[in-house]
Amino acid sequence: MMPRMGPLGYRYSAHHLWVSRIGRIARVGITDFAQRELGEVLFVELPEVDDELERNETFGEIESGRTTSELVMPVTGTVVAVNEELDETPGVVNEDPYGRGWLVEVELADPSELEELMDAEAYARLVDAEADPDDAAAYPHGENGNADDR
Repeated sequence: MMPRMGPLGYRYSAHHLWVSRIGRIARVGITDFAQRELGEVLFVELPEVDDELERNETFGEIESGRTTSELVMPVTGTVVAVNEELDETPGVVNEDPYGRGWLVEVELADPSELEELMDAEAYARLVDAEADPDDAAAYPHGENGNADDR
């Protein structure tokens, strides 16, 4: 697996959010690449349970010591859960972006929207295209997972 590739089976947006699906429920979080770019996460603003969100709609913000970024919803749905742990410990987004650092869960309005998102390999190519080539220390195995690529 390439160093910048997220979990296989997840879907990814160009806004650096991931989606994992269990039935009609989609869990959404930021990718490892996004949390590295942000730096230490200090605050996360999220929607309320029962909010209806449209794909490509801003649904919150994530603030770090470096910047504040809008969170853009990758799918349409109704919020069924919000990660309340992030109220007290937003840094869990940095520690475990694909696990405990999830943001929201939504009931999917149209599960077929997931097919329009990238798979892990396509997302890794996007990240490679956006990554700073001087960031070799963060990714010691090079752009394509090979130390020879550096």
